[in-house]
Amino acid sequence: MLFDVERVRKDFPILNQRVHGNPLVYLDNAATSQKPRVVLEAMKRYYETVNSNVHRGVHYLSEQATADYEHARTKVQRFINAPHVHEVVFVRGTTEGINLVAQSYGRKNVEKGDEVLISGLEHHSNIVPWQILCDEKGARLRIVPINDSGEIVLEEYEKLLNNKTKIVSLGHVSNALGTVNPIKRMIATAHRFGIPVLIDGAQGVPHMKVDVQDLNADFYVFSGHKMFGPTGIGILYGKTEFLDAMPPFQGGGDMIKSVTFEKTVYNDLPYKFEAGTPNIEGAIGMGAAIDYLHEFDWNSVSAYEADLLSYATDSVSVVKKLRLVGTAAEKAGVLSFVIDGVHPHDVGTILDREGIAIRTGHHCAQPVMQRFGVPATARASFAFYNMKSEVDTLVKALYKVNEVFG
Repeated sequence: MLFDVERVRKDFPILNQRVHGNPLVYLDNAATSQKPRVVLEAMKRYYETVNSNVHRGVHYLSEQATADYEHARTKVQRFINAPHVHEVVFVRGTTEGINLVAQSYGRKNVEKGDEVLISGLEHHSNIVPWQILCDEKGARLRIVPINDSGEIVLEEYEKLLNNKTKIVSLGHVSNALGTVNPIKRMIATAHRFGIPVLIDGAQGVPHMKVDVQDLNADFYVFSGHKMFGPTGIGILYGKTEFLDAMPPFQGGGDMIKSVTFEKTVYNDLPYKFEAGTPNIEGAIGMGAAIDYLHEFDWNSVSAYEADLLSYATDSVSVVKKLRLVGTAAEKAGVLSFVIDGVHPHDVGTILDREGIAIRTGHHCAQPVMQRFGVPATARASFAFYNMKSEVDTLVKALYKVNEVFG
């Protein structure tokens, strides 16, 4: 089935606008994706018709809001093929999901002299929580190196795994370079040592079908706003055996069964990890985004995105003085580059005047920038609503950058 990008674009109202007099070319999808009309309408409908707090209410609005909220959880379960709905925990986003595991599983299981293993490709949110844990516990954070193409060196990964390794935490897709990591193989390798694995799927879920049972991930975290849903909502998937044994991350309402001054009995999964009033409209909006994504043939989506990225790679490669950073054999949705003699912020400013939105800076991945010897890159990141004509507009603007800076 051919992918009809023109039809898809009609679902996203924001793409129709002009910026600085030019049609918007939105190429900052790795930072956040745009939202289809059905997501916006679902959130509006919640506030206009059933706005109420969830759980425990006996009146109609609360019961309806609770049903919609929990139905969204079931949609997530089916979307990632989780075995049980109670393994789906609503969090604010990928960052909170990683912190939850680091502070709950990590504090309970990591001791002085133990090791936590991550890769040299990670976003800061998959570095800093483990640094905090290791500093507190006297443990060691170990890093799997990456090669000049921006790929994890698998031989070194296997060498670093040992009986001191208490958890491995890896990105599915690099936000800075677009590298798709062979996580199924890496999970299987870690499991041979009896080591659990967390996968940061923030950049994976928007570009590929994720099946947590097929991957055999112990934890998988992702954000709603990068997969065409709202901000402030995300998912921590965890296997029951791990979540059951983990202490709560926060205390408060809804994560308890009973409270006295002498003792608190915690709630069942997943509510043990969902203290306080949740992001109800965010969960409902995320559920609407999942419904929307279910309409697509993901084989055709993946083929379209791969073709678009290949076209973009070839197109920008002819621009004078432009150098791609990150040339892995398998990538998804990201072109990171520098132009010799031009600061990435200047590139981004000139492109903005042409109506083109890209991201410039270290992309919350400073160790990646250090590995490639650059302070920052310009990053164009794609979604399935982007077109080859937008790539052509990008290339024309990059020529203009060279004209301005000689």
